[in-house]
Amino acid sequence: MIDLKLPFWLSGPQLSKLRNACQRFWERVEEWLYWPVRQLDPETCIPGALDLLAWQRGVERFEGESMQLYRLRVKYAFVNAQDAGRTAGLKRIFERLLIGYIEIEERLPDRDWDVIKLHLTDSQLAENPELLQIILSKYGRICRRYEFEVLTPLQVQLRTADCGHDNGYLVASL
Repeated sequence: MIDLKLPFWLSGPQLSKLRNACQRFWERVEEWLYWPVRQLDPETCIPGALDLLAWQRGVERFEGESMQLYRLRVKYAFVNAQDAGRTAGLKRIFERLLIGYIEIEERLPDRDWDVIKLHLTDSQLAENPELLQIILSKYGRICRRYEFEVLTPLQVQLRTADCGHDNGYLVASL
């Protein structure tokens, strides 16, 4: 916003009040003018405009979905559609939607060719069951079956100590 300045010969308490009132008025007008532009950003728009953006980008809100996740899905809908169908793209989709790290295995030995195994932690699977189904049906590979395998991270402690081993090299000849 521009900072209104009065000429130096028009200084005084009454003109300062007039300047402050005009400054507040034009800041409010500027806010009114920028309001429609801010409605195009899925992270800051009102819920009604967000629903219109979601409809335009082919995103439907599922039962119990948080507003933050809904806004992320609408924001990244186009980029997620570009990344769909690829292993690296599916990993990026999971990162964008704040699900976290995922491992993907394809063409497993002794399994049908169309089975894809997704390695997730138990918290990822428990917190996002509906979202995972939506992501796989919308952005996954067509005609593929997905299996979830739960990874459970364990913390292991290992203590090392020096035993003072001695090595030797002996040669024998006949």
